[in-house]
Amino acid sequence: MLHGVRSLVIRTGDFFGPHAPGSWFSNMLVKSGRPLSKITYPERSATGHTWAYLPDIADAIARLAAIDAQLAETEVVNFRGHWLEDGREMVQAIRRAAGRPDLPVKAFPWWLLYLSAPVYDLSRQVLEMRYLWQRPFALDNTKLISLIGAEPHTPLDEAVLVTLRGLGCLPDPEPDSRVVAQRVSAP
Repeated sequence: MLHGVRSLVIRTGDFFGPHAPGSWFSNMLVKSGRPLSKITYPERSATGHTWAYLPDIADAIARLAAIDAQLAETEVVNFRGHWLEDGREMVQAIRRAAGRPDLPVKAFPWWLLYLSAPVYDLSRQVLEMRYLWQRPFALDNTKLISLIGAEPHTPLDEAVLVTLRGLGCLPDPEPDSRVVAQRVSAP
């Protein structure tokens, strides 16, 4: 460890947000830039899973930066985010955001990664992380709360809706014509 180099490590669950193209959410559950036609979920079990909404993480980081002088030289905190005891709750949140309770759920083809792992490094790396979908994994945010107070927490349905719109999976709502007219006629 380098002395004199201040470091802040924030551990989170799987992140998601409107501008998070490299996440499990946008690369597996849904497909960025495409209308929703299905949800792909990594496991069929009800294994608990932790999700972290990026704007909430950013808020926590800003609040930690504001108290930088109170932090240790190397500070490590956990951001709990959305702990979903039944990880499939994320599927239901996506369905609610889309207004499509019947949106089909497909299993992720892990077998394909096993086939490609001998020649494709990314397949091996993804397989190494599979355990996070097979065993409950929750983060204890006690230290974070002791430093900044309540953890920033956007309600799940709101966070998923904003994420899906931002990823281009749902259309933006039609602007209220009265609001547009007011903006145009304003001096």
